[in-house]
Amino acid sequence: MNYIVLNSSFFTGYNILPLTHNRNKLIPIYFSEVNELAKTLYVGNLPWATTPEDLSAAFSNHGQVISSRIIKDKETGRSRGFGFVEVADEDAEKMIAAMDGKEFNGRTLTVNEAKVRAE
Repeated sequence: MNYIVLNSSFFTGYNILPLTHNRNKLIPIYFSEVNELAKTLYVGNLPWATTPEDLSAAFSNHGQVISSRIIKDKETGRSRGFGFVEVADEDAEKMIAAMDGKEFNGRTLTVNEAKVRAE
């Protein structure tokens, strides 16, 4: 049987970190995102009905969108009114300038570079 050494290997922008090594079991693998060519933007004051697709579409008019996500309440599953858009590094400042303060489905957006949350 062939094995691939995965510890600290990079795969499509993610650092692969196996939890354990055991031939007889499936190995849970955790991915930690490592993408130095992208920036994450915080987008606040979103309408409750906004989807990740809506967010991507709005920002893609101003540059390359890699991904987007809406943050939801863990108990209710309802949007918390903010989200994040991962964008190409070279487009980040242009997107912030274009989208911060812009009206989006009746709400005025707050857009800035996301800050790393202290654990």
